[in-house]
Amino acid sequence: MLKYELIPEQLLHEGLISASDLHSPDPVDESSILRTHSKSYWERVRDLTLSPAEIRRIGFPLSRELVEREMRIAQGTINGSIHAIKNKVALNVAGGTHHAGSDWGEGFCLLNDQAIAANFLLDNALASRILIIDLDVHQGNGTAEIFARDDRVFTFSMHAESNFPFRKEKSDLDLGLEDGTNGLRYVTLLYIHLCDILLTFKPDFVFYLSGVDVLETDKLGKLNLSIQECMKRDAMVLGLCKEHAIPVQISMGGGYSPNIKHIVDAHCNTFRVAGDLFL
Repeated sequence: MLKYELIPEQLLHEGLISASDLHSPDPVDESSILRTHSKSYWERVRDLTLSPAEIRRIGFPLSRELVEREMRIAQGTINGSIHAIKNKVALNVAGGTHHAGSDWGEGFCLLNDQAIAANFLLDNALASRILIIDLDVHQGNGTAEIFARDDRVFTFSMHAESNFPFRKEKSDLDLGLEDGTNGLRYVTLLYIHLCDILLTFKPDFVFYLSGVDVLETDKLGKLNLSIQECMKRDAMVLGLCKEHAIPVQISMGGGYSPNIKHIVDAHCNTFRVAGDLFL
């Protein structure tokens, strides 16, 4: 959790951003939540009446503070997507809560921020064909389930196949990588498949989940990318979005290296790349 404080502090320290670049969102409206999550699930979350089994599946003690945090993260991603339409790119210091499905929470995720924001754009005619690029080391099972029957949203998850969640959902494209996959193979596969998706699906908006749990130092990851290769991954994704003139919203996703510096450096690299390409 400490990374969410350290990332903006580091960006401010380096002068990569100014205080005016940071925005604190209000909690998301229930109407936006209910467009993505079932009424019964949301009411159990809101009223703190999830069962002990549901709370164990989420992995956090359930509290009003946690629910409010997730609501603010979701609204931050909505706000960022609107900003990106006007200014090409926006980043959420948190977010990437891709394990939350339509009627469940899981893996430290209560509400699916990018799914909520994607539905907001669709409902308000701000986008018509959305690509969600999920490069967290864990499959975006909640996102896949939410959009399984929505042809307007293409879900692309590239993850460690043997990793959590052990019951996978079906994305529009799943690339399940073998343990120990190195950076060269990872980046090559990503480039080939992402270029194909952009040419065939032709999205008019991209949500990018830039998890840094792909690092070789990550205690939960099972892949073998260096910090430099992770940065190259970000540069490729954002460079292709810029080349195709597609606005992109970025959420941070996971990162569990024992040394917090590795996590913060890798996440800050995403901001550095976005700044170099778009500002």
